[in-house]
Amino acid sequence: MATALFRTKHLDQILQDAKERSEYGLKRVLGPLDLVTLGIGAIIGAGIFATVGTAAAGDAVRPGAGPALILSFVLTGVACGFAALCYAEMASMVPISGSAYTYAYATLGEIVAWIIGWDLIIEYAVGNVAVAISWAGYFNELLRGFGLEIPVWLRTDIRTALHHPEILAAAPRLLGVPMVANVLAAAIVVAVTVVLVIGIKESARFNAVMVGIKLVTLAIFVGVGFFYVKPDNWSPFLPNGWAGVQAGAAIIFFAYIGFDAVSTAAEETRNPGRDLPIGIIGSLVICTVIYIVTAAVITGMIPSRELNVAEPLSVAMRVVGKPWVASIIAFGSVVAHTAVLLVFQLGQPRIFFSMARDGLLPESFAAVHPRFRTPHVTTIWTGVVVAAFAMFASIDEMVDLTNIGTLFAFVLVCAGVIVLRYREAEAERPFRCPLADWRFPLVPLLGIGSCLYLMLGLPLVTWARFGIWLVVGLTIYLLYSRAHSVLGRHPGV
Repeated sequence: MATALFRTKHLDQILQDAKERSEYGLKRVLGPLDLVTLGIGAIIGAGIFATVGTAAAGDAVRPGAGPALILSFVLTGVACGFAALCYAEMASMVPISGSAYTYAYATLGEIVAWIIGWDLIIEYAVGNVAVAISWAGYFNELLRGFGLEIPVWLRTDIRTALHHPEILAAAPRLLGVPMVANVLAAAIVVAVTVVLVIGIKESARFNAVMVGIKLVTLAIFVGVGFFYVKPDNWSPFLPNGWAGVQAGAAIIFFAYIGFDAVSTAAEETRNPGRDLPIGIIGSLVICTVIYIVTAAVITGMIPSRELNVAEPLSVAMRVVGKPWVASIIAFGSVVAHTAVLLVFQLGQPRIFFSMARDGLLPESFAAVHPRFRTPHVTTIWTGVVVAAFAMFASIDEMVDLTNIGTLFAFVLVCAGVIVLRYREAEAERPFRCPLADWRFPLVPLLGIGSCLYLMLGLPLVTWARFGIWLVVGLTIYLLYSRAHSVLGRHPGV
């Protein structure tokens, strides 16, 4: 029983299986620039446009970093850097769609692979529900700037409406039931899903345009804001000591989630051994630099204690008398959210696709569109589920839940590098993580330690929810996936 649960797929077997099953093959069209922009598209989103304010100012239960928010970004960037180096090695060795799921299958066993595949739903699909709801709010704010406004019953979830009788009163009724749904959130998910079904190259081009817009938006903020920086606002630099820096780092970890999404496009990369490390590490480095510069400017513009608002960058510009820049930032925020939706909606179906190809999910999930060569079945299903939840759900504490799922994936990838360095010492590694020899795997151990440290800082309720989620996943594995596993039924396949 234990042997069956921890059976692994040999690296050669994974690569050969993907090559021979051409009917399940994806189209290799992405280059290094495509991958870097995909990474930036996933990373720069709600984190820098929203959570930066809370991280600097603090809230009722957590101290703020203040101007030392710069150090929080450095701390989190370094922690993510360890994981990124491990991701780069694994992705270059196993250039197959599936990200951490595939790596775990090759190193830690089938049941661990299932767990991480199930866990990644939290990062991609569930996280995207929250992003879609947030997108709807920002989009309505943008329309409001042009004198337009979507009726509140078309952009509100049921839970919120139940606490606001005026919303229920304004909503039309069907058989006496008020029709309240966040149609805006569902609409953007549907639109992104259509783009992703049409083709990966088209999706990458669309993402590249959005990345360009939000980089220009942040450049305008930094360029204009620089002239309103008051050095006095940087004093005291550490208003709450190192505790504030740590609290800030825990909050803004959400701003770094996304570089791992690059690895889900491995099977659509022309030269994965070279290009995947460039995409993963390159996007992380670029975003870290952008974050540090933006943090320095915004904490210098206005006192950090005034930044605990939903739109801190826009508020900063209004405070200094630049409402036109605030409007540009609102537009950039909508674009940033759209880019995150696109990349995460790209990543989740490819994980399902890989799991189905291994027999752990129904075979129909491994279907590839005959014309577009995209995993259209899983893409459509993901879009339907995310859109449905985005219409009716109110996602509380979703950032914490997304963080714990992502950090858990990072831990397993770092551990996988150590295992493969021991078990497959002679395997070809187009990219080698530095200081990762199994006798002294410094970088992977630092990655594991830093991720566990951040996980331990999350609330107990988040751990409880994460535990329940994993129990549900294990139940599905034991009742369905274990018996249908291709590796279990055909060990030599």
